[in-house]
Amino acid sequence: MKTDIQIAQDAQMIHIKEIAKKLDITEDDLDLYGKYKAKLSDELWDKIKDNKDGKLVLVTAINPTPAGEGKTTTTVGLGQALGKLNKKALIALREPSLGPCFGIKGGAAGGGYAQVVPMEDLNLHFTGDFHAITSANNLLAALLDNHIQQGNELNIDTRQIVWKRCVDMNDRVLRNVVVGLGNKMDGVVREDHFVITVASEIMAILCLANDMQDLKRRLGRIIVAYNDKGEPVTANDLQATGAMAALLKDALKPNLIQTLEHTPALIHGGPFANIAHGCNSVRATKTALKLADIVVTEAGFGADLGAEKFFDIKCRKANLKPDAVVLVATVRALKYNGGVAKADLSVENIKALEKGIVNLEKHIENLQKYQVPVIVTLNSFITDTEKEYQFIKDFCEEKGCEFALSKVWEYGGEGGIDLANKVIETLETKTSNFKPLYEDQLSLKEKINKVAVEIYGADKVTYDSSANKALAHIEALGFSHLPVCMAKNQYSLSDDATLLGRPEGFDIHVRDVYVSAGAGFVVVLTGAIMTMPGLPKKPAANTIDVDDNGIIRGLF
Repeated sequence: MKTDIQIAQDAQMIHIKEIAKKLDITEDDLDLYGKYKAKLSDELWDKIKDNKDGKLVLVTAINPTPAGEGKTTTTVGLGQALGKLNKKALIALREPSLGPCFGIKGGAAGGGYAQVVPMEDLNLHFTGDFHAITSANNLLAALLDNHIQQGNELNIDTRQIVWKRCVDMNDRVLRNVVVGLGNKMDGVVREDHFVITVASEIMAILCLANDMQDLKRRLGRIIVAYNDKGEPVTANDLQATGAMAALLKDALKPNLIQTLEHTPALIHGGPFANIAHGCNSVRATKTALKLADIVVTEAGFGADLGAEKFFDIKCRKANLKPDAVVLVATVRALKYNGGVAKADLSVENIKALEKGIVNLEKHIENLQKYQVPVIVTLNSFITDTEKEYQFIKDFCEEKGCEFALSKVWEYGGEGGIDLANKVIETLETKTSNFKPLYEDQLSLKEKINKVAVEIYGADKVTYDSSANKALAHIEALGFSHLPVCMAKNQYSLSDDATLLGRPEGFDIHVRDVYVSAGAGFVVVLTGAIMTMPGLPKKPAANTIDVDDNGIIRGLF
């Protein structure tokens, strides 16, 4: 059987100009990056802004397990299946980070016969968006340190610098560093920190900005430090906004590529959902809605993270209204949640399903809180049994959800026809009454409590003294109206990655809080979550290579 990368490399892609024609986009509105990648021009929006919006479908999943769920694969396959049913469909996804690509997760282009291509380009440098974001982030850091070195007219308190440098790589030794060592001309000695690029506020800003004007407004509001009076110092104060915007000029434009079956796909932005807000760009999503009848997008990791942030941050900020949600699970993952070892997941085990299906149950309940119709789909594996399928189908229908099997990994769009029909039927017969989980006027602690108790299932929230102090300061600065972006491990509904299924009787522990004033949310760090991941003992990078013909091996 072919690997994912072999399938992708054997694909017969068509010129990106032909993909654009399916969306009625002319060559004049494409900035070409070779034959198979393009950015959409800034002028395109003015031509399509009065078009009627299509339907918006979110794909999310249960908590990820080592057994695999296939959320992106399902998203791509659903888009391909809708195309086979003669629907004008468009997929809107995030760009992959080099961190997981060279770490443990691998690429993020889908899998099997439900992939976006060119897969190697997407997973590596793509169109340079992440490089631009990294450069803009680190330019601001350099201007900050230079300002201090050159006399510190803004009276920045070097003990209260909150802006961190970034790199798009899992590099744990950069989490905490000391800069400015050397002689007097080498800067002021101080502690500094790195985050991975996908956790940079610049990434969040790019993904939430509507246009260049909005981008510059948000960049200017970034708080980099506090002065000796405790007042915020911003990027505007450092006169950094224009230069950062110049670096991000092209990165702001959505990227157009294709699936294996030539379905158009907009791939833009890439914040992680465990440490950031987990959604592709607002600009790409809004553009997609003007170009297609049905837009299929996804949010990162499980619904407790990605979907919650999609609803409570992205939809709130961008005034989006999702029309349906597809919740992805697998028989194997549910059995894993029921206590079955990874090596034994191929054996039929209804008792384990009964125990592990509570994870799916909680995610269904959570999604229904937002009053959006829910369709559960099982990403099929050859070791699954009909008895296991029937058990899960009956369970979902008892919970008021539609249900469909998905075989898109094996059969591409053809394997997603049943799911696509369920989605179409839902869009045509059911109404979304979407509303966010909480109101803007609640205090930050009330918002945190809402997410922790209602979405995660926690008994209560506890806070480090430093987190309490930070919350009080943030509210005193006038940011209490902002939504919260919860940074939590992805493997459990709790902040303890070892608690599978539907844990009960636990507390969520908040160790730190900070405001991303440009992005427009407050980041809440829980448990042991890190904004700079580390590499595993055997990184995926160890098996990646390129041969004498320029063919990349081992990427996925």
